[in-house]
Amino acid sequence: MLVIIGYIVAFGCIFGTYVVHGGNVSVILKALPFEMLTIGGGAFGAFIVCNQPKVLKATAKAIPSVFKSSRYTKARFMELLALLYEILQKARKEGLMSIEGDVEAPNESPIFSKYPELLADHHVVEFLTDYLRMMVSGNLNSHEIESLMDNEIEAHHAEAHAPVNALTRLAGALPAFGIIAAVLGVVNTMGSVGQPPSVLGGMIASALVGTFLGILLAYALVEPIAGLVEQRAQDAAKELDCVKTTLLASMQGYNPATAIEFGRKVLFSTERPGFLELETHVKGKK
Repeated sequence: MLVIIGYIVAFGCIFGTYVVHGGNVSVILKALPFEMLTIGGGAFGAFIVCNQPKVLKATAKAIPSVFKSSRYTKARFMELLALLYEILQKARKEGLMSIEGDVEAPNESPIFSKYPELLADHHVVEFLTDYLRMMVSGNLNSHEIESLMDNEIEAHHAEAHAPVNALTRLAGALPAFGIIAAVLGVVNTMGSVGQPPSVLGGMIASALVGTFLGILLAYALVEPIAGLVEQRAQDAAKELDCVKTTLLASMQGYNPATAIEFGRKVLFSTERPGFLELETHVKGKK
């Protein structure tokens, strides 16, 4: 919702000021279809050439998500920490082998089934169960698992930022495509140099619309989306970082209540639950 409001404010102020100062909107509207075809078509074609299919798919998936509320809320992180507490508490009381069934088939696990939102996120579930499986096997120490976790989080970070980089490059290219549209308009105008000044003025105005649109689309449309996608990627990485910190604390001998406190501390302050708030939530889940 905030994204829509932001766009309304941005475009409303830009075009509203233009109209208030006596601007003729019909000049922009008349040139808009042709300029958009030149700028949008050229930029879209270059975007396809510049990015691999997997990046194109990731970008197509990321753009609609920015118009929805972020799923990385305090409530979600409280659920995550409660899940970690339950699984670690079971392992502590009944032994690591007792969670083997939960790890191998999380969809059938009584513990995981209590957290449907997290269970639906395969990234988090796979990350958690993979390292719980390693803990059960007992073949790796905490330092080896930490290094492996860092590598996986880094790979996830790179994948999540691929759409960000693609959109940022697109935003940087749009003003140049606007200039191309403007130059083509000027060339068209020079070919009609014998026309009356009123006609030539309209043609030059239409040509300048290309430059205007290129800059507008870059900095009022595409760049803000790229920034929001990047912020969502940071939130997703922080979730994995929370899991990593909690599991490592458990491997180093801390009890489940202390281990989730380690995980709680790495969260952003805006989504981090308070100590008593989390404790109450965990007890309620039990």
